[in-house]
Amino acid sequence: MSAVPVTTSPSDSGAAPPRVVVEQVTPSVDGGRYPVKCLVGEELTVGADVFADGHESVAAAVAVRPAGGDWRQLPMRHAGNDRWLATIRPDRTGLWELDIVAWIDAWTTWRHDAEVKADAGVLEPVDLAIGAQLLADAADRAGPAAADAEHLATLADRLRGTDPASALPAVLGDERVDHLMWHHARTGTATRLDRVRHLDVDRERAECSAWYELFPRSWGPPDRHGTFRDVAEHLPYVAGLGFDVLYLPPIHPIGRTHRKGRNNATAATPTDVGSPWAIGAAEGGHTAIHPDLGTVDDFRFLRDRAAELGLELALDLAFQCSPDHPWVAEHPEWFRARPDGTIQYAENPPKKYEDIYPLDFGTASWESLWTELRGVVQHWIDEGVRIFRVDNPHTKSLPFWDWLIADVRSRDPDVIFLSEAFTRPKVMYRLAKGGFDLSYTYFTWRTSASELRAYLQELTTPPVSWFFRPSFWPNTPDILVPPLTGGSKNAFATRAVLAATLSASWGIYGPAFELMESTARPGADEYLDNEKYQLRTWDLTRAESLAPLVQRLNHIRRDHRALRRNRSLHFHPVDNPHLLAYSKTAGPDRILCVVNVDPDRTQEATVDLDLAVLGVRESDDYVVHDLLGGESWRWRGRRNYVRLDPASETRWPAHVFSVEIERRR
Repeated sequence: MSAVPVTTSPSDSGAAPPRVVVEQVTPSVDGGRYPVKCLVGEELTVGADVFADGHESVAAAVAVRPAGGDWRQLPMRHAGNDRWLATIRPDRTGLWELDIVAWIDAWTTWRHDAEVKADAGVLEPVDLAIGAQLLADAADRAGPAAADAEHLATLADRLRGTDPASALPAVLGDERVDHLMWHHARTGTATRLDRVRHLDVDRERAECSAWYELFPRSWGPPDRHGTFRDVAEHLPYVAGLGFDVLYLPPIHPIGRTHRKGRNNATAATPTDVGSPWAIGAAEGGHTAIHPDLGTVDDFRFLRDRAAELGLELALDLAFQCSPDHPWVAEHPEWFRARPDGTIQYAENPPKKYEDIYPLDFGTASWESLWTELRGVVQHWIDEGVRIFRVDNPHTKSLPFWDWLIADVRSRDPDVIFLSEAFTRPKVMYRLAKGGFDLSYTYFTWRTSASELRAYLQELTTPPVSWFFRPSFWPNTPDILVPPLTGGSKNAFATRAVLAATLSASWGIYGPAFELMESTARPGADEYLDNEKYQLRTWDLTRAESLAPLVQRLNHIRRDHRALRRNRSLHFHPVDNPHLLAYSKTAGPDRILCVVNVDPDRTQEATVDLDLAVLGVRESDDYVVHDLLGGESWRWRGRRNYVRLDPASETRWPAHVFSVEIERRR
C-alpha cells in the first residue's frame, strides 16, 4: 500500500497534491490492516520506497507514538535505489501508531546545487539569495525554539552580507545547519500514509517463554484429589527445571451430566472426576474454583508462591459449558437449540462430546454474551493472572477475539494470549493478526529435517514473522504422535532440543513428557489413561527421566540471548538428510545446533556453515563448545565434520554449540 494521493484533482484548499510517493512500506501486515508485533526495547527497522518527479532531493521521517500520546519524529536515511530506512525502539507496552512523512527537501537540493555551481565557478548572487531565504523561512518556523531561530537567522544574514560567496563555506560547514533545516523543514504539503500503521508492543514473555503444563488434581498424595496447596509444595521442582510459566488447565467446577469416564468413556462411574474442559456445575462457572482444588485464598497462595520462584501463572480460557453450567439455565439464548428443543453438544464427527455445550457466537444476544465473557477475563486479571492459554479459539467468532483482546490490552497491555489453534494455516494466522501473542503450531507433526526446515523458514520470514509468534510443544494432553508414541529416550530428547532451540517459546505437558509417557490409546493420537479424564500419580524421582536435559535446555536458553528470539534463525547445509543444522545470533552471542532427527541411529555428516551469518571470517579459528555434552572442538573454515551417536552414554543426539571466535592477528 502506498501513500500516493487517491485523486489528482485540485483540493478544496487550493494546494497542489503532494509530489512525493511513499510505497512498499515495511514491516506491514495486510497493507496496515493489522498491527506488526514487536517487543519493548526491540529495534525495528521501518522501510519505504520514497521518490518524486524531477531531480529535487526528498526527505523522509518516521513518526511514532504510543496510542494517544505525543508524536516523535525520526529521520529516515537513504539506503540506495530510493529505499529509505529508520530504526525505532518502542519503550513501553501497548498499541503504538506509526506514520511516514516525506517531502521535497528544498535545503538539500539547494545545498547540492550550490556546491556544484561553486566548484564550477558559475555560482550567482541569486543562488545565495535563495539559500538565505530558505534559512530565513526555517528561522520563522523555528520561532518557538528561540535558539534554533536565532542560529538560522544569523546564517541567513551571512549569506545576505557584503561578501556572501566567502560566507558559503562557513554556512555549509556549520555542524548544526543540516539538522536544524531538517527539523524545521516545510512539511505542510508532505505526503503521509493513507492509513496510520499500528504496532502491538509486548513484554518479552510474549515471545520468549518456557511453559510447564500440569493438572493440579494429580499432584496430591496417591488416590487423593490434588489441591493448589499440593501444587505449591511441588513448585520447586517445576522452577528447578527452568520454566517460567506454569500453565493450569481449567480450574473450575466440572459438570456431572454426561460426565466422561476414563479414556473418554461415555459412561462415568461415581468416582470418575470428569474432564476439566466440561466447565460449570452447581458450584459455579467460569469465575468459580473447583472445590476439590481449594479456595480462592489457596489459589492466591499458589499464585504468590509461584511468583517467588520466578514462575508466572497461566490459566486456561475455555469458552464452553457443561450442561450443568449456570448459564444454561440463566441464558439459554447463548446456546444453539436443535429442532427437538435440546441444546446442541460439541461434536467433531465421528467424535461426540456430550459433556460440553458450545456457546453460540451467532446468537442474536451476542452483545450480552461478549460482555459476560469479557467479565470472565477481567475476573482473573483482577486475581493477578496475566497469561491466558485459549482453548480452540478457531471455533469461536474471529471478530469476538479481535474485540476482546483489543479491549483487554487497552487497559492491561501486559496481558498475553496463547492460541491453541491446531487448525488450517490461514485461520491460525488470522487469529495472530487479530491479537493473539503466541500460537501453537504444526511443529508436533513436523519430524523430518526437510519438513522442519521448510516450516521454520515460513514462520521466521516476513510477512509471517511480522505478526506470528510460534510456541513449540512436543506433546499436549490431547496429542501424542510419532515419534513419541512408543518412542525411545533419544526420541524424546530430540524433540525437546528442537522445540527449545528452534522457537523462542516452547512448552511441555508434564510430567508425561520428562517421564517419557509413550503409550497411545488404540486408534487415537492421544494418551492411554489420559489425565484429562482421571487422576494420575507421577513419580518425579524416577531414575529414567529427561528432567536433567529439560533443565539444561532451559538454563541454556536463559544464558544465551540468541535463543530468546526467532528472526535470526538460519539453516546451514548438511550432506545428510537426517541431520538439521541451524544457528541463532544476537550480537556476539552465537548458537549453532546440529540435531539428529533419526535419533536411534548414528548419523554423520559435513556441515557447510555460512560463516558470515556467524560473524566468522575464513581465516578465523573458532571453538564450538557443546553446551549439552560439555565437549569442545576447534574448527576452521566452512566445512566441518559431526557425528551423532545415540548409543553414546555421554552424548545426546544433538549438539547445542556456543561459537567462540579466536581472531588471528
